[in-house]
Amino acid sequence: MNDKLSRRDFLKKSTTAGIAAAGVVSGLSFSDKIFFPNWLRAEDKKVKPILAVAKDGEPAKMVRSVVDKLGGMKKFVSKGDIVVVKPNMAWDRSPEQAANTNPDVVAEVIKMCLEAGAKEVKVFDKTCDAQERTYNTSKIKDAAEKAGAKVKFTNPQGFVETKIPLGVKIKKWDFYREIIEADCVINVPIAKTHGIAKMTCVIKNWMGVMGGNRGDIHQDIHQKLADALTVLKAKLNIVDAYRILTANGPQGGNLSDVALKKVIYASTDPVACDAYAAGFFNSFKLADVAYIANANEMGLGEMDLTKLDVKEIK
Repeated sequence: MNDKLSRRDFLKKSTTAGIAAAGVVSGLSFSDKIFFPNWLRAEDKKVKPILAVAKDGEPAKMVRSVVDKLGGMKKFVSKGDIVVVKPNMAWDRSPEQAANTNPDVVAEVIKMCLEAGAKEVKVFDKTCDAQERTYNTSKIKDAAEKAGAKVKFTNPQGFVETKIPLGVKIKKWDFYREIIEADCVINVPIAKTHGIAKMTCVIKNWMGVMGGNRGDIHQDIHQKLADALTVLKAKLNIVDAYRILTANGPQGGNLSDVALKKVIYASTDPVACDAYAAGFFNSFKLADVAYIANANEMGLGEMDLTKLDVKEIK
């Protein structure tokens, strides 16, 4: 079966994107390869998820090295795909302040997607500060456009109510339609502290495609983030830990809160990515980030790093 055609046919037959998302989660009524990475498929459960970690290099080269270690971008992006690369660019902060994903990381991911045959690569985020100012100050807009992506502002009309059948605290929410309809989504967050959730990385980066009153998400945030993860699936997660924000996250602003780690890593497993990120910080422990444990218990990934195949590249 052609996964991409199956998904497009399904979306055409669905009356709303919410029905599409519900169909995927509750019954897996068409190819589960689209929303669910290999490590969640029944025939692959005995295979350890791979976590590829590059250290002590420059961002672009490390991005390529970790993706190559996972089998190359063509494993995730097919010719003709519409791809969404989802960075964290929520704040009016410069790259040195480590509140947003490193623009060099975003640019290299885009280049690799286009090299793999992507028809179009889109980049967007629902920002916390003013969109135009944030896109420019983060330098992501300029870097992404130079790399060949279409950089877009999100708009209120672009969010659609989506059912979350497996949700515990939330059974539906408004998600950005272009995330649901993309052939491939690559989640590219930065690792940093967060005042309420303790940490933000792969799983919490999805808040940038959530509409509605996001303040409501912060009540019972650890379960609600895990609930959202049941329908929001990236084919690949690439984490920017080149510079990390160690205090006063998520927006920071003080360079004394920034630590230069020079690490980029990638995996298809979002829970493993976040569990690995927790090791960068001294202000909290992995057990303090409850949404990781919740997602683990819901079968959405693996938080026990001893059960992963960790491949380090220097």
